[in-house]
Amino acid sequence: MAKLPPIRACIFDSDGLLINSEDIYSITINKVLHEYGLPDIPWSIKATQQSRGRQGVVNVMDWAKLPISVDEFMAKVSADREPFRQCEVLPGVHELLQNLSKRASPRIYLAIASSGEREFFHLKTERLTEVLSVVPEEHRIFGDDACMQNCEGKPAPDIFLQSLQRLNDALPPGERPIKPLECLVFEDSTAGVEAGRRAGMRVAWVPHPGLLEAYKGREHLVLAGEIDEKGNVAEAIADDERKEYLPLSQDGMVELMTSLEGFPYEHYGLTP
Repeated sequence: MAKLPPIRACIFDSDGLLINSEDIYSITINKVLHEYGLPDIPWSIKATQQSRGRQGVVNVMDWAKLPISVDEFMAKVSADREPFRQCEVLPGVHELLQNLSKRASPRIYLAIASSGEREFFHLKTERLTEVLSVVPEEHRIFGDDACMQNCEGKPAPDIFLQSLQRLNDALPPGERPIKPLECLVFEDSTAGVEAGRRAGMRVAWVPHPGLLEAYKGREHLVLAGEIDEKGNVAEAIADDERKEYLPLSQDGMVELMTSLEGFPYEHYGLTP
C-alpha cells in the first residue's frame, strides 16, 4: 500500500453523519408503510435507499409493492417535517469539528456536501448552528444548489468534486491547490462511500449500527467500492475470512469507523 499524504480538507455528509436525522427518516417512511399494512423498512432495504435520490425511492417501492406512484410516496414521506427540528449532533461530532477547525496542524479546510435540500438542512440544524458554525456557509453544497443542476447525485463523485473546487477557489494567495487525495470524506451511506472513492478521495465510513449489521460479512466490499448502482453487494463471507480486510480497505483509501468519537488524527497526518 502506497504512503498517502496528510489530509488538508475534510468534507462531511450531513444526514446520519453529523446529525441523527436518519432515524427520523426511518420513522417517517415507516408511517407511510404502516398505512398500507406493511412492516418497518428493514436496513437491508434502507441501505439501498440512502443518498440515492429517486433511484433510492424506487428501490424501496420495488420492495414494498405499494399501490401508489413514486412521486406520491415521496410526497407522503415529506409531508411532515416538524420532527426533524429535534435533530441532534451524533457522538464525537462536536469535538471533531472543534479539533479540525481550531487545533489541527496543518490547517484543515472544512466543507459539507449533502444530497439533501439546503432549506431542509437549515430546519434540521436550526438548534445546532453553534456546533456547525465552524463550516463556512460558502463551503456548504446541497443537492438543490445551482452548481448541482447539471451534476449527478451520489454515488457519482460530482458533489465532492464541486466541494473541492469551491475550497480551492477560496484558498489564500500562494497556497497550492488541494488535491483529491488530500481530502477526507466523511460518509455514513454506501452511496457516499462510492462517491468519495470515485472522486479520488479518502473516505471515513461511519455507518448507522443498523446499516453495519445489514452489511455484516460484506463490509470489505463496501470499503473496496464493490457496490452496484442500486446499492447491492455480493453475498456475505464467514467471519474468519474477513478479518484481514477490516477496518481498512486494502488500498488504504477507505476506513470503517463505528463512531466519530476517538478519531485517529495521526493516521491522517494530523495533530489534534
